[in-house]
Amino acid sequence: MPSAHQPNLLVRDTGTIKGRGVYATRPHAEGETVESCPVILFTATFAEIPIEVRKVLFNWGVLARTQQSHCLALGYGSLYNHGNPANMRYEGDDEAKVLRFVAIRPIAEGEELTVNYSAEGGGHESADNDWFQRMGETRHPDW
Repeated sequence: MPSAHQPNLLVRDTGTIKGRGVYATRPHAEGETVESCPVILFTATFAEIPIEVRKVLFNWGVLARTQQSHCLALGYGSLYNHGNPANMRYEGDDEAKVLRFVAIRPIAEGEELTVNYSAEGGGHESADNDWFQRMGETRHPDW
């Protein structure tokens, strides 16, 4: 089993409506795994999960190509802010029960790390930018 390591990341206020964000404390190369997060699986239907929790879950069934479920990413995984396009994509590994966040381009030291909340299957870019609206959010900087 691979050993756990401390990712080179920092949480701080973005100075925007987004609130806090996660930032790289060193450069990351395109294709590099920035973080591998253990996950906690939720097998309840999405509607049964409190809305506050739904906003930080990932669609594990789609990402890990397994039965319908959702997951909470530990580590920094559920703290990444939205970007479209984002600078990371993410993928599920059902055997290891981890969510991997992978740089889709070079990421500079000090750059905020982002994922695309609206992209299906963990992609970094999407034509639709409707996740916040679907979650009932009315104030988001991308609108």
